[in-house]
Amino acid sequence: MSVAPPPPPKRTVVQLLREFSIPLLAGVAIGLVWANLDPKGYVRMLHASPFGDESPWNFHFFANDIFMVFFFGIATKEITEACLPGGALHPLRRAVNPLCATLGGVLGPAAVYTLVVALLGEPAIGRGWGVPTATDIALAWLAARLVFGERHPAVSFLLLLAVADDGIGLAIIAIFYPDPSHPVVPAYLGGVVAAMAIAYLLRRLRVQNPWPYLLVPGVLSWVSLHFGSLHPALALVPVVPFMPSARRDAGLFVEIEGRPQRDALSRFEHAFKRPVDFGLLMFGVANAGVTFSDVGPATLAVALALVVGKPLGITLFGSAARLFGFPLPHGMTTRSLVVAGVVAGMGLTVALFVASVAFTDPVHQGAAKMGALASGGSALLALALGRLLGVKDGGVPSDVPSSRKLVHRGSGWRRFGRWVRGPRR
Repeated sequence: MSVAPPPPPKRTVVQLLREFSIPLLAGVAIGLVWANLDPKGYVRMLHASPFGDESPWNFHFFANDIFMVFFFGIATKEITEACLPGGALHPLRRAVNPLCATLGGVLGPAAVYTLVVALLGEPAIGRGWGVPTATDIALAWLAARLVFGERHPAVSFLLLLAVADDGIGLAIIAIFYPDPSHPVVPAYLGGVVAAMAIAYLLRRLRVQNPWPYLLVPGVLSWVSLHFGSLHPALALVPVVPFMPSARRDAGLFVEIEGRPQRDALSRFEHAFKRPVDFGLLMFGVANAGVTFSDVGPATLAVALALVVGKPLGITLFGSAARLFGFPLPHGMTTRSLVVAGVVAGMGLTVALFVASVAFTDPVHQGAAKMGALASGGSALLALALGRLLGVKDGGVPSDVPSSRKLVHRGSGWRRFGRWVRGPRR
């Protein structure tokens, strides 16, 4: 007699809040409502500081220059583990198609943004091309599960894409968006190199506690970036990759239940992942406070770049990689690639952050942030398109033969014909 499997454990309220990105969404809602109902009070809150109203060490500084250090540190942790044996980027051939799609997901929005700016005749907002290049990891993961089902390979594809293009976003911030009122001081970058050297030494000494990495090279990196006029939120990006990691094949964002991880990288995540998830409420309040009167040319450029440029670039580059013999993950089709591109059009968290560093003019900055907020509509578009195309099946589609090879064989024309026809039913 068969025994029914035990029911899955009930998730706690805290787990549900984190899973559905409630703190971030609540922070965005609070900031948006507050800025429109009481704009003066909202501005006073942003500049509130225990050191006086004129102090730069205020609420906005803490949210963007201190808290975001750990947000980008967690993102770097995911990229680091994805590159390790067993990760989604290892070996490289396994990740070629998602990485090509990632490149398209960066170049597509930048091209559409530049085109819209040219058509509108607004060169003053041209600097914001980097705003729509990144994907919100948490929201993309949530929307992907709703659109495709929890076991569909497109969910992992989107997570890998979001992590990779956030990595590119970090580089864009560091290279293209230094503070124009404070030119970069190259001499301080030596401190970042020194921080990396110290982190490497700690690794060689097999230090498995993450705190020495944070308190010595992490602080040195933050101070160097701050005084070197580069954004200090990137302080842990050059440090985290040196933290020792256990080799494991649990998959992106998947924890191994019942196996406590004692390596520095896992302990860093366990210490800061929950504070970061809930701290996004503070980030949302500090960055989403734009008034509806701020809608302008940058709003249209950012929104179109995310909603149109993102899926277009991902679909074109992912399809091109497929034609050259680097297939989509087993179980994904051209239809699911298109819908995944639409899901990736949600660029909330990093887009808000990049908008705050790309523009010094409050009008352009607010307009760009409004465009980033509008990109949340991609989730509704993806749900409708996914339903129309029938991509939700909970796993490998039934129309994909189990014997299908990961590497397409035959001539390029035959591969092109199979791509056009789609899977046989």
